[in-house]
Amino acid sequence: MTRDQLLDTMAKKAEISKRAAGDALGAMTEAVTKTLQKGDKLTLTGFGTFSISKRAARQGVNPKTGAKIKIPAMKVPKFKAGKALKEAVR
Repeated sequence: MTRDQLLDTMAKKAEISKRAAGDALGAMTEAVTKTLQKGDKLTLTGFGTFSISKRAARQGVNPKTGAKIKIPAMKVPKFKAGKALKEAVR
């Protein structure tokens, strides 16, 4: 599903304009982003939890040249599906 298709679905289900659905989706993604930037987690009961995971620094290999490279430690976003979502897609 594309973003445009998602907006169409949201607009029809909520009986709002596509523009309002776009504003709502934008506000939601902004809220998730800001929460994760602060280092907090966001839980949507039944749907899932957005959080930050830390990856340790490690050594990798450039597939083109075979040269070893250092991959720095970093924080990455993580999503864990909730029970209701897991059961819905079985």
